[in-house]
Amino acid sequence: MYKIGRRLTVSEYQRLGREGAFPDDARLELVDGEVRQMSPIGVSHAWIVDQLTYALIALLPNLHVRAQHPIDLDKHNEPQPDLVVARKTRAYKLRHPLPPDVLLVIEVSDSSLREDRRGKIPRYARAGIPEAWIVDVGRERIHAFSEPAGITYQRETTHNRGEVVHSAAIPSLRLPVEAAFD
Repeated sequence: MYKIGRRLTVSEYQRLGREGAFPDDARLELVDGEVRQMSPIGVSHAWIVDQLTYALIALLPNLHVRAQHPIDLDKHNEPQPDLVVARKTRAYKLRHPLPPDVLLVIEVSDSSLREDRRGKIPRYARAGIPEAWIVDVGRERIHAFSEPAGITYQRETTHNRGEVVHSAAIPSLRLPVEAAFD
């Protein structure tokens, strides 16, 4: 974590980045106004992000699929989810997606399952993101969260190999769990 001395806004964080305050190769995100260093991306993690990216682009040609790019949740949060499915718009040339743009956020969790469940999922719910998935690398399953209310999702389902995840936010999206792992 970078110590700045106070909570940063997204615009201050972006300005610091443009001014070279952080190393070019640093994997950072803004969480509750704090600049946090992200874990290095492992081989399995990268493979799963790639597999899901290919599958989602093929299944959702009318939506925008982003891999490991920021979204602006609110004034003090600019996380970098592993995958985002958002409405298609050229506005992303000028800004990152905002909560009303985002339909689905996916986090691939190989070593951060607890943090993703306790930290990231509540932030996505609070921002009103309609659906979030956690891909549990170790157990080869997908946890799907939908119906945000406050800092929680009202509905959670778990899908194992041999099952299909039916998206609550994108009715046409039906993804076999194997698509993430094979």
